[in-house]
Amino acid sequence: MKNPNHANSSRRCRLGPAGILSALMLLAGTALTPAQVLAAPLERVTISDTKAVYGTVEARDVLPARARTGGTLVSLSVEEGSTVRAGEVIGLVRDDKIALQLQAVDARIAAVESELENARAELERARSLVERGAATQQRVDQLRTQVDVLTSQSAAAQAERAVVAQQAAEGEIVAPVDGRVMTAPVTPGSVVMPGETVVTIAGGGLFLRLSLPERHAALLDDGAPVKIGRPGEAGGATEGRIAKIYPQIERGRVVADVEVADLGDYFVGQRTLVEVPVGQREALLVDPDAIDTRFGVDFVRIATPQGPREVSVVAGARVMTEAGEKVEIVSGLRPGDEVLAP
Repeated sequence: MKNPNHANSSRRCRLGPAGILSALMLLAGTALTPAQVLAAPLERVTISDTKAVYGTVEARDVLPARARTGGTLVSLSVEEGSTVRAGEVIGLVRDDKIALQLQAVDARIAAVESELENARAELERARSLVERGAATQQRVDQLRTQVDVLTSQSAAAQAERAVVAQQAAEGEIVAPVDGRVMTAPVTPGSVVMPGETVVTIAGGGLFLRLSLPERHAALLDDGAPVKIGRPGEAGGATEGRIAKIYPQIERGRVVADVEVADLGDYFVGQRTLVEVPVGQREALLVDPDAIDTRFGVDFVRIATPQGPREVSVVAGARVMTEAGEKVEIVSGLRPGDEVLAP
């Protein structure tokens, strides 16, 4: 007669290959190696909350190149987008009256010089006659006075010519700063008035101007880092910092300027996405490799006294830290949990 207990024990020992493999995996799961633990027990980390806004690219200096004298714009060597240097002559305004004034002054100078040359010759002859007793000293004094008067008239005419020449030189339109031409509203052949803007030049580099809701005004800090990204361009993000926060709030918005080392080839007036820090909070962060997504649900393995266990979590945004990229866990984990490799 067969022993029923012996038959039951035989059936219990017949696990088959699948059963043996399951048993081995269960036994292996209870013993954790240090390599399976991704990091130290979780702790809350302080991270910055950011707000995505659009900043406008502005030029540091926007200066007009003006006509210093009235007349006709006879030449303009630049157009929108042209690069100029400070002091470069970019246009010329001509007034025909100034040319006529120069001709008149030159004629007067020639006449005075002729009279002066004649008076000097008369003075020398009078001195010779005085030595021979054929002329009086009074005549010499009169001629000397005449030479002095003509000399002063010549100097005055030369000074007048310098004034007219300076007026003609002021017809040159000079770039006031290094930069690029933004607008050129006047075309050659147009009549311009003294002080009229001929071109507008943007120079001194570029910066970003932000406009945020006033509820964020108290959360902005001078020197806070910001991230500037190019919409639609991968890897195009750059870093900047808040350089100035304007104290006046207009229409419910606060204005701030962002200093950027190099904005590249942005256009003045172009809008670009900016992430601005507007506060701080505590969060639990894990490595992206620790999350296993199956059927749209995120799982994380943690160590427990009973062995490894999978828990479902709600993952948040990715956060860049000094240790690399991390993922915020909104719910499912607690401080002190030891996260394991998936």
